[in-house]
Amino acid sequence: MNKKLLSYCILCALLLSSCSQIKSLTSRDSSASVSSSRKEKSKNVQFLDGISVTPGQEVTSKYSAMGPNLPKEKKVKSGGVEQPDFLAGDIERANWLQLKYAIMLDATVEKLSNIGLLKMIDEWWGTRYCMGGTSKECIDCSAFVQVIMSGTYNVSVPRTAQEQYNSGNKIGMEELQEGDLVFFHTSGRTISHVGVYMLNNKFIHASTSGGVMFNDLNDNYWRQKFRGATRVTSSSLGTH
Repeated sequence: MNKKLLSYCILCALLLSSCSQIKSLTSRDSSASVSSSRKEKSKNVQFLDGISVTPGQEVTSKYSAMGPNLPKEKKVKSGGVEQPDFLAGDIERANWLQLKYAIMLDATVEKLSNIGLLKMIDEWWGTRYCMGGTSKECIDCSAFVQVIMSGTYNVSVPRTAQEQYNSGNKIGMEELQEGDLVFFHTSGRTISHVGVYMLNNKFIHASTSGGVMFNDLNDNYWRQKFRGATRVTSSSLGTH
């Protein structure tokens, strides 16, 4: 009986020893496989620009950290005059201005594509009125029209409302589009007030009561005072 038990113990010991050897061999094979895989991957690695780095060395690359070059400003036409569209990199502010003034003008955002004009309006918005004024301290209607036409459309117009009326090409109300000038008789002179047409019968002007603001041509006061509209171009001013 003791001999059988002894034989059984010896057999178990031999089996355990064999399993340990097999596990060791398997581990070595797996390690070799991983090492081979790493070497294979290292052969496939490609470095940008073929550069190598050593401690303390400054590295330069043709790839910009700021991404691709931004597009240059575009040119669009409004009122027959070429003008700059919004600048690249200024899209967020442009979208905000479009939304702000679309609400005020009861228009869709897409219709307010002249970002340069919106920026100019936003810059001068609320400036108080004063006769003969030409600055942001105070400004009169014809000086404000000069600012808008020069800054937005690169067109110079005469100083007074009457002279501006005389120099433009006369158009009917049904032809009005952004950048046209609208004229009114608010005092003793034939033409005593002027504004710049926007859209939806709205115009921007330096009002005696509220400073730089929008008004509607259909308002009773402005409808009664309206005297005509003109379209200003380089040819109408006799310039080249």
